[in-house]
Amino acid sequence: MKKEGAQTKQTPLQNPLELARRRRMVAVMNLSIYLLLLVWLGAILQQDRWSDIDLAIFIAFAIAAPWSVLGFCNAMLGFWLLHRRPDALEKVAPFARDGDAAARLSVRVAMLMTIRNEDPTRAFARLRAMKASVDQAGYGAQFDWFMLSDSANPDIAAREEAAFAKWRIEEGDAARLQYRRRPDNRGYKAGNIRDFCERWGDAYEFMIPLDADSLMDGETILQLARIGQANPSVGIVQSLVVGSPSASAFARIFQFGMRAGMRVYTMGAAWWDGDCGPFWGHNALVRVAPFAAHCALPKLDGDRHILSHDQFEAVLMRRAGFEVRVLPLESGSYEDNPPTLLDFLRRDLRWCQGNLQYLKLLSTPGLAPMSRFQLVWAVAMFIGAPAWTAIIALATLTPLLNPATSFPARSTELLYCLFLGFYLAPKLAGYIDVALTRGGLARYGGGARFFASALIEALVSFVIGAATTLQTTLFLLRLPFGVGVGVGWDGQARDAHALSWSRAVQGLWPQLLFGLLVVCLGATRAPTLLLWSLPLTAGYVLSIPVAIVTAWPHLGRGMARWRLCAIPEDIEPPPIFALLAQEEARLRGPDQPKSDRAAATAGSA
Repeated sequence: MKKEGAQTKQTPLQNPLELARRRRMVAVMNLSIYLLLLVWLGAILQQDRWSDIDLAIFIAFAIAAPWSVLGFCNAMLGFWLLHRRPDALEKVAPFARDGDAAARLSVRVAMLMTIRNEDPTRAFARLRAMKASVDQAGYGAQFDWFMLSDSANPDIAAREEAAFAKWRIEEGDAARLQYRRRPDNRGYKAGNIRDFCERWGDAYEFMIPLDADSLMDGETILQLARIGQANPSVGIVQSLVVGSPSASAFARIFQFGMRAGMRVYTMGAAWWDGDCGPFWGHNALVRVAPFAAHCALPKLDGDRHILSHDQFEAVLMRRAGFEVRVLPLESGSYEDNPPTLLDFLRRDLRWCQGNLQYLKLLSTPGLAPMSRFQLVWAVAMFIGAPAWTAIIALATLTPLLNPATSFPARSTELLYCLFLGFYLAPKLAGYIDVALTRGGLARYGGGARFFASALIEALVSFVIGAATTLQTTLFLLRLPFGVGVGVGWDGQARDAHALSWSRAVQGLWPQLLFGLLVVCLGATRAPTLLLWSLPLTAGYVLSIPVAIVTAWPHLGRGMARWRLCAIPEDIEPPPIFALLAQEEARLRGPDQPKSDRAAATAGSA
């Protein structure tokens, strides 16, 4: 293990020249489409000569467009691979075959669940269910289970200790179960895992970090471990994490769209990401020795810790000579999605603040060019938000400040529709992929339910996009003045709950105000432009009522019962969810409320 921790040059899984060729091809595709869009927009804006507002729109579009263009290219590549290349998985992830091998597993793996002020019953039920699933597969002796707590709330900490003591008594195998609570939250989740590496890391070949809402079945865990065992060049294997069944209407709608589009997008991205794949910090296999030796995070100015640790740990792992790979297959790897729009926005701002820290890390020596690109792209993901907000605001003001005399309406409409298609491409490609895959529609409850769910998701996604874009814009505008958002790693809302009008208005009044200004100006100065812009602008006005409605528990339970916005696990629940239900029932008293998963199961029964 110590030997593997050293920087190494292992035999690569794929020919580096082939990966370089793919990356050049994708770069040419993206740049060609991007430049074509810029030239097209420039031709439209120059009809009445360039004004200051035209230049501002052009610059904002240049900043915002790359994300949608790359999303379109990834989706098209993934769709082509899945439906035109029978050897797609071999081309994208040649290591995947090792996960299905019957080879005896001989490595030791640590399963790490990191928690901070979470519901102990909920977290322990997940860890216990995963252990039961691995034990049933016959490889329990290779795995040890760690609950790594940073909880500061003494009542929660006491419940954690009681839940762990009960687990040890019931299991009768104390050596394989560990609970540790740190006195502080130093370094956040990354510091928690670093502490594990320093205390116990030498005893394990691999670790699988888990969040408090993570759930993985034994088959997927063993698949990842076999891949790591068979490929010493691999430092991280990230599983494709999908949403768990939920009784929250908002979570159901959001994860339905994510689930449909994730397969084609990830397949396309993995084709050229190759050995510089993503790491999402959980539900992934990590080789302990090189992680401990090379993935310690630097501190930022002011002795600040990095918030978004995962992707930077991935680029450090790649710098050490180990590959970072994503397994672009749906498997038994799950997480919970935020149950309301406000919870979603709160999580998104945490990611935004964390990703912006990558700007200070771009000069880190020795990083692969692809790794630097990934850091830039993680920042661009959020920098594009104020650019989109600026485009909508400037387009609304254009008829007022710069009335056009010969505006090319038809060309503008075509460009708008084309770019809207780019924006929706990953989702649309995912829906078509499901429809064309044998048995795909049946996995989602049938064609009628699937297409009705797709329509619901598409409409709500515009509201989510509008609310998220403006929230991120306001956040970024405050940062230069030192007025940020207090971001920490703490317990999150996981289960469905209602939103009051007062709370929704308090959280989303900027979206409503911005939307009303856009709609009123558009209605009086450019009604045709307003009509065309409604897919992008109506979401601001509708954000408050949509947030309230999608948080209604009755609506969520009704959608579960009607199987609207269902995912395959709603239609045919895998055994891991039965194990989870058993563990939750064992841990919860008769007076405790059901978890979100249990409520969803009851609703669909």
